[in-house]
Amino acid sequence: MFVGHALLAFAVVVLVAQRLGVAPRRALQFGAVAGLFAAVPDVDVVYAPVGLLLQSAETVGPDVFWETANVIHRGPTHSLVMGAALAVAAVCWRLSAWPGRPVAVGIATALIVVATLFSGPVGGIVTLVFVTSGIAVAIVAGRLDIEPWTLLPLALAGLLSHPFGDLFTGSPPPLLFPFDVQLITDLVVLHPDPTVHLLGAFAIELGTVWLAVYAYVHSQGQSLTRLVHPRASLGVGYAAAALVIPAPTLEQSAHFVFSVLALGAVATPVRPFSREVDWLSTLVTGLTAVTIAALAYALALGAL
Repeated sequence: MFVGHALLAFAVVVLVAQRLGVAPRRALQFGAVAGLFAAVPDVDVVYAPVGLLLQSAETVGPDVFWETANVIHRGPTHSLVMGAALAVAAVCWRLSAWPGRPVAVGIATALIVVATLFSGPVGGIVTLVFVTSGIAVAIVAGRLDIEPWTLLPLALAGLLSHPFGDLFTGSPPPLLFPFDVQLITDLVVLHPDPTVHLLGAFAIELGTVWLAVYAYVHSQGQSLTRLVHPRASLGVGYAAAALVIPAPTLEQSAHFVFSVLALGAVATPVRPFSREVDWLSTLVTGLTAVTIAALAYALALGAL
């Protein structure tokens, strides 16, 4: 869901903005800012180098690494409380030099302190990157002349939608961190069979990408069907993969994901060394091929 988080926020904001009568170009800018905010919580991947640097050479190992990972990833940065506070800090940063920016710095500092107290030094460093990234997005919004009070719903849409996208692919994030209350305690299981669950999660991801593509295409006054090249039908051939590759699960999914995406790339109507490339048609055709491939694979797997 790394890409899906941003695309979902982008799509929803663009479609809502257009529904409210916002001009297409402006709606796309709003969507892009919301998408950037939605990507911010995953900056916690910096736990990898930070976690290792804070461990002594004698204790560094796979077990230590993943123990640190499980504590930090989807931790403070995936909290609705921390996300809402960061959204307010981003707006304050855009309000004025005084008192807006001192208030923004105060909120950011409080978030870092809280994360350090409840998640340790690694959590504090990760949250520092988290708040810095959020302020950076606010600066980008300023370059686009997005007003502070318009920025607030965009920031909230991105930061608060992100944690819910992780409910299908791993341990539920602590939605109310730092409070010791777990709203959702278990992974949302789409199907008891792990392979079917993975395919369901993959379908949700594809649906999110399609929604974002539709939002963009609609803003340009174009039709999705006219952008699909017949080469997308090559996706049907991926059904044969059910006989070749091991059944994927959340823990072992790379071989499925990368191979089906590779087929989508092969199906795109791009001519080598050609300067005239319709990138929108290429994207839609590749996405269609991946969708057909995933459906064909699921049907073939069910028939075995």
